Amino acid sequence: MFVGTLTFDLLLGEVHSLKEKRSIVRPIVAELQRKYSVCAAETGNQDLHRRAEIGLAVVSGEAGYVTEVLDSCERLVAGRPEVQLLSARRRYHNDDDE
Repeated sequence: MFVGTLTFDLLLGEVHSLKEKRSIVRPIVAELQRKYSVCAAETGNQDLHRRAEIGLAVVSGEAGYVTEVLDSCERLVAGRPEVQLLSARRRYHNDDDE
């Protein structure tokens, strides 16, 4: 079993309230879940208006599939015009990890 996680640090555009922030972040999380069948959520910076952290995880029996899905998710988020992708951090885990 292979598990890949991906954490995005995002800068949001002209956002002046947490309600506006949610209106940007929720559709991104929903699209990641729908398109790629990953587990995704807003995982940090909930109290900041212009910053967001989204985390996701994917599980597969093949390491190559995990990499493909993480690549696709990163392209999707980087291509969203309403956010600027500041960083993306990947981690891989498998059955051999202790």
